[in-house]
Amino acid sequence: MNTTPIAAVMILIAGAASGYAAEDQAAIRHYPGWHLVWHDEFDTDGRPDPNHWGYERGFVRNRELQWYQPENAVCRDGMLIIEGRRERKPNPAYEPGSRHWGRSRETIEYTAASLLTRGKHQWQYGRFEVRAKIDARDGLWPAIWMLGVERRWPQCGEIDIMEYYRGMILANVCWWDQQSPYGTHWQDSKTPIEDLIEKTGNPRWADEFHVWRMDWDENTITLYVDNILLNKVDINDAAYDDGFNPFRQPHYLLLNLAIGGTQGGDPTNTAFPTHYKIDYVRVYQKTKSQ
Repeated sequence: MNTTPIAAVMILIAGAASGYAAEDQAAIRHYPGWHLVWHDEFDTDGRPDPNHWGYERGFVRNRELQWYQPENAVCRDGMLIIEGRRERKPNPAYEPGSRHWGRSRETIEYTAASLLTRGKHQWQYGRFEVRAKIDARDGLWPAIWMLGVERRWPQCGEIDIMEYYRGMILANVCWWDQQSPYGTHWQDSKTPIEDLIEKTGNPRWADEFHVWRMDWDENTITLYVDNILLNKVDINDAAYDDGFNPFRQPHYLLLNLAIGGTQGGDPTNTAFPTHYKIDYVRVYQKTKSQ
């Protein structure tokens, strides 16, 4: 697992977890019993740090409408901004007569970006925090998620710390299931934004930054937003017949904005460009006993 040294002073912050969205973001939260092993605060304007992030490119999955390209990701004003654009240009992967959903498209209609730490940073267990502001309009599908480094999907395991589409916040864990007709088992959670507005009493909930958090150990994955529990999964249930458990291996992180596709909805009436903003990513692990 990655053990990058702490690159910033850890400051103890008092206050309830409900204060996540309003706190001074210059301070890095300290948790007793945990230490910071990696983070990106996106404080340097320009392209994201290539030592931390790579990119997916092209039409990748889920019949999504966007073409992924690095130029839609920029660091500005202390944030990573992933921009979704409605722009028409030739599809360089186009193959006339192809039956593949991506190669059969003669033109690109939308672009966005998908960043990932694959091959650069990976972690097994820990506390993962991402402070981000989604755009909850029609057809948009932002996500914070992780994939295991060994085996192909879905055998590698997938953790969705946050997905948003069609008015719902999702917090999911997925693994291979040969008994399922689709070959996957989903332990999913779907929370309408209206429920979070009611729970917090904040009618502007969808317009604000929130802290998405995962606590992951050898037995359990627990997913939160602003300390509100969204899902808790016993990963002992995910072991395969050969003894491999996809959630007892390192995973890498992905941050992306998808548009449309199998779940994202219809973006036709949404004004572009749209911006998915990430303030920071922080990874903590348990402090070893002396």
